[in-house]
Amino acid sequence: MSAHSVREDGSAVSIADRLLFKVESLLNLAGGLCILGVMLMSVANILGRKLFDMPVPGYIDWMMQLVPAMAFLGIAYTQRLGGHIRMDILVARLQGRTLWIAEFASVLLMLLLALALVYGSWDHAYRAITLGDSTVDINLPTWPVKVLVSFMLGMFALRCMLQLWAYAIAIVTGVREPMAVPLIEDAATQAMNEAETVSGMVDEQMDNAPANGAGGPR
Repeated sequence: MSAHSVREDGSAVSIADRLLFKVESLLNLAGGLCILGVMLMSVANILGRKLFDMPVPGYIDWMMQLVPAMAFLGIAYTQRLGGHIRMDILVARLQGRTLWIAEFASVLLMLLLALALVYGSWDHAYRAITLGDSTVDINLPTWPVKVLVSFMLGMFALRCMLQLWAYAIAIVTGVREPMAVPLIEDAATQAMNEAETVSGMVDEQMDNAPANGAGGPR
């Protein structure tokens, strides 16, 4: 699914969805930067070890901190777009209120699980803070990433609450396409939306490009 599958309007739930999505997008960007950092550090570690016999100090310790951040920073963003792995074989055959009730029930279960994980992860993070837990090699404190995991699970729970609000409105009103929730798309629709996204990027680049020979050196 993509951003095409999330409908927007001027309703309160849609406004809240867009505001939360801005925060989720920034956190997702931070997750992307973590991936970039992991890649660069891995290359530096390999080249340093091979060429100069000087690996990155505390490489394993840094990976222990960056990989969980990389995994959790995009969890709420992915939920907003409906990108988490799920089985649509049965749900895709449902329509109307029956579909929204099924979606409401599944998101409710995710919310309950997320809240339980928030409690457990925060307890784990609090112990790391009070005990001064750190990594073995260069003694990096472990509490920042543990607090981050708890925070991102909280963001995921907040996204689930907003989606429950949207599905509740859909159940009451019986609308065909509710706001602020990802709608199920078939393979053809997904492919078309992805093609439109890529085409839009190409068109924008073409529009911003100077005319052939214009403004260039002669």
